[in-house]
Formats: sequence, structure tokens, C-alpha cells
Amino acid sequence: MYRPTVQSIITAIETVIVGKEEVIAKSLTALLAGGHVLLEDVPGVGKTMLVRTFSRAIDLDFKRIQFTPDMLPSDLTGISMYNQKTREFEYRPGPLMGNIILADEINRTSPKTQSALLEAMAERSVTVDGELKVLPSPFFVMATQNPIEHEGTYPLPEAQLDRFLLKIEMGYPTFNEEIALLSRFEKEEPLEALQSVITKQEVELMQREVRDVHVSSAVKQYIVRLVHESRKDPHTYLGGSPRATLALMKAAQSWAYIHNRDFVLPDDVKAMATSVLGHRVLLTAEARYKGKSPNQLIQEWLDTLPVPMDREVNEV
Repeated sequence: MYRPTVQSIITAIETVIVGKEEVIAKSLTALLAGGHVLLEDVPGVGKTMLVRTFSRAIDLDFKRIQFTPDMLPSDLTGISMYNQKTREFEYRPGPLMGNIILADEINRTSPKTQSALLEAMAERSVTVDGELKVLPSPFFVMATQNPIEHEGTYPLPEAQLDRFLLKIEMGYPTFNEEIALLSRFEKEEPLEALQSVITKQEVELMQREVRDVHVSSAVKQYIVRLVHESRKDPHTYLGGSPRATLALMKAAQSWAYIHNRDFVLPDDVKAMATSVLGHRVLLTAEARYKGKSPNQLIQEWLDTLPVPMDREVNEV
């Protein structure tokens, strides 16, 4: 059961997006945890529409950036231009000066431009002509990329991937969901009628409340053991970093919060594990040859790790 405010957001988004409740819930989890989301899937499954709908349902400033190979860092951060009337340089903000940023096809731009986005995601600020510009709060990046078409793309470096709290795959709709999709878009564009159901101030309040969600010592140990499994498994040559451990805890706190609890259960950690660790774990060539995937390994670790007892979950 979701928190009432969360349920209202999900219900509003579902008036446009069909059959993606878990994707919506995980995206909201990342926003409330103060993280960012990488949406990866084939073209046409609704990645961009999800972000547009997400921004419409929440009353936040929305900016879209269509990444291209010739894009420069200044195209994101903005530039200082000389004003002949005032005889002074004035800052012209770039599209990163927003609350919800759609970074569309992020892997189509150069590493130099990706690094400008990395600074924004990590530091919540950008540097323009040596001057630090603080980004608005909340600041939430939802990036999309196509995992199939690699020609003319620049794969995201590990440091950039590590800045995304969650990586989510949209997936194809079921037969009945696709029928419902056709009916919904047959005579109108439902996004145009969508009204926001939550304000910026309410989002910031919820983000603060997420930090107060209790994580017991036993659950913290469970999180650390899981990440340590990713480092010592012979099928991996790069496991989760300490940042991944923090990300898993924050995501679990937020997942517990949206499900109307003020404490984290081991099930919250399990629910977030693949989305948090899947893009941070790199497999050996032998493991890939055997057909292994990061998500398979994560599930194996979850199946074998001892789970904290109920009485331990609420202990300090």
C-alpha cells in the first residue's frame, strides 16, 4: 500500500502511462531519495513519454535536452554574454537550470559534454567561466538511452553510470495493456489534460522525511554483505563501490517511505537491489560467455544471504 500522496502521483501518471506501475514507483523512489534515473530500453516503449508525464504530474520546472554529437558543455550549463548596454557580462542559464531534466539519448553526446552533466548530477552545480552556479532544488535527472543501436554513440563511463541511483528498463506492454494504450490515445492526447497533483514544497518535504526513515543495524549489515558479495564473486571483476552501498540504503529508505513505513525491511533492500547494483557490477569475459547477467548474480546473492530476523529490523 502506497502513502496517500504517492498514490495520487502514481494514479495521475497512470492516466497516460499504461501498465508501468513499478517503473513509476521506482522513478518516484529515486526522486525522493535525491538520486537520478537511467531509463534504458529499445525505442518506442515510452521512455520519453514517462518523463514528460512525470514532470506534468509534479509541479516542477521541466527541461528537455536532446543530446547530439555536436553538443558542447556550454549548451547544458549556459554561457556568459557581454551586454553592451550595461557593459557587463550576464549569465544566460542553460537547460540544466531546472528541476526535472530529461536527458534524451544521453549516450549520443561526447564524453566532454557528458562530464558537464556528471558535475551537475554529482555536485548539484555547474561551473561557467570559472564561476560556480548552484542548480535549483530539487534537481532530478531522468536520462534515456537505447541499448541496441550503438553506431555513433559514446558509452557512458563507469563514473557516470555510478551517479545514477537507479537503472530501470521499461519493457514491452502485455497484450491487454497495448489494447488499453490504443483506446487511450485513439481520440485524444491524455498528457494534455493531466494536472499536477503535488507542489515543489511538498516534494522537498517528502525528501526530508525519507532521510528520517529508520535503518536498523541488522539491515545495514545486510546491505553491506550484499555489496561485498558483488566484490568477491568470481564472476565479477568490478563490484559495487561504497557509493553503491549508500545508494542501496537511500533507495531502500525511499522505497519504504513510499510504501507508508518509517523503517526499512529486508524486502525493501531486495526490491531495490537489481536497479541499484545492476549497472554498477561488471562481469568477467568468462561469465558473459556463459550467459550470466548482473541481475542473475544479484538474485543469487539475495537467495543465499541470511536475512535479518523480524525482531532485529526495528533495533537501533
